[in-house]
Amino acid sequence: MKAIALAVVTAAFAAGPVADTPIGRAPGSPPSFAATKAQDSADSLYRVARQAFNKGDFTRASEMFARVVERYPNYQYHGDAMYYLAFSYYRIGGTERMRSAIQTLTRLKSAHPNVAKGDAATLRTRICGELARSGDEACAAEVSATATSIERAEREAEKADKAAEKAERDAERSSRSSRSSSSSRSSSDCPNADDEDDERVAALNALLQMDAERALPILTKVLERRDPCSAGLRRKAVFLVSQKRTPQTADLLLKIARNDPDNEVREQAVFWLSQVPDERVVDMLQDILANSKDEELQNKALFSLSQHRSGRGSAILRDFATKSDAPTELRGQAIFWLGQRPSQENNDFLRGLYARLNNEELKEKVLFSLSQRRGMGNEQWLMNIAVNDREDIELRKKALFWAGQSGVGLDVIIPLYSKINDREMKEQVIFVLSQRGNSTAAVDKLMDIARNDKDPELRKKAIFWLGQSRDPRVQQFLLDMINR
Repeated sequence: MKAIALAVVTAAFAAGPVADTPIGRAPGSPPSFAATKAQDSADSLYRVARQAFNKGDFTRASEMFARVVERYPNYQYHGDAMYYLAFSYYRIGGTERMRSAIQTLTRLKSAHPNVAKGDAATLRTRICGELARSGDEACAAEVSATATSIERAEREAEKADKAAEKAERDAERSSRSSRSSSSSRSSSDCPNADDEDDERVAALNALLQMDAERALPILTKVLERRDPCSAGLRRKAVFLVSQKRTPQTADLLLKIARNDPDNEVREQAVFWLSQVPDERVVDMLQDILANSKDEELQNKALFSLSQHRSGRGSAILRDFATKSDAPTELRGQAIFWLGQRPSQENNDFLRGLYARLNNEELKEKVLFSLSQRRGMGNEQWLMNIAVNDREDIELRKKALFWAGQSGVGLDVIIPLYSKINDREMKEQVIFVLSQRGNSTAAVDKLMDIARNDKDPELRKKAIFWLGQSRDPRVQQFLLDMINR
């Protein structure tokens, strides 16, 4: 027993230094001494700037990146420094700083056109959108021009889709085995799709905030596309639509959830339907639970029902939780979300459901859900499960744990130790007491068990958990055990 106590009292740890990997250089002819010295100075300054940036100190980062940009125009990461300088200005915020960011990005496009693509172009669109909302006419015109180009691209995409559909129909007529290449096209055939999508989404978001009446028809066109290459863009467009409360929002999301060929797009639409106060949404979510074979989609429907303001949401969740032919994981999710919607009706339902369930996993879900609802008599209900010898031992242990977490008093938990005979339950009482390590009464009981219990395994458990306590008395108690 002394060895156990000694192991608890003594512990050690060590950590080694982390190497600082130098920035690599592009291959080529060996630079001159002067060039090497300039590159080294630029590297050092660039490192300091990146460290400040990574720590969120954007004011210092902008100062350091500005020095790199101004002093070292031939530095191999000069374009990157300009991008991070613009990003730092953006994160600092304020109209003047954001205008400085736009000016920096304009210079970047001229000096380093390759760096100015992708993330830098998306950043410019995002910043310009915010400036446009503040009344900046130049940025408003830029956002409008970008929107026009997106509208044009969507019209061309629509024509291409119709042509592909016609080609596929013609191919089907000529041969059942023949299919147009568009039908087998996958997202892997879409180079640079993510970068282009991010820039377009930033533009659409800026336009949506500036002129929703113009943005929504464009978003609708995007969401009507069916080609695999637009799936990522459609997923992002669903989010944009969901954030703008208009009469068309529910119609668009419902249509997407029913018809989009991409699973993730449909799931996103169902998820965001939770924010739409429309009874048609509840009807559709109920239909998904009843008829869909897609468990991920059903899972999103359960969440949306739990968040919907309609009182029917809870009723549908309760009904689904009782369906013995539904997947266990989904029934567990329904039980979980019922626990997150506090009402006496849900509370009574979950207690009654527990008694009818034969599945231990689902019973555990009920125990957890009820433990989240304080002040509704669930603490005593959990304790009744914990002391019931006819219940499964694992469920009793879980009930005791969640009772302890839900605020059952130590005046109830401490006497339980001497009333039960099962070692596993006694170990669980010790564990529950350890979770109240800041309580004098809990520490007193653990020390009593460590000193006096007849079962050496239970004494070991108590000593172990005492070692995790911050009570100042514990160290002396353990030292006394070592020395006696």
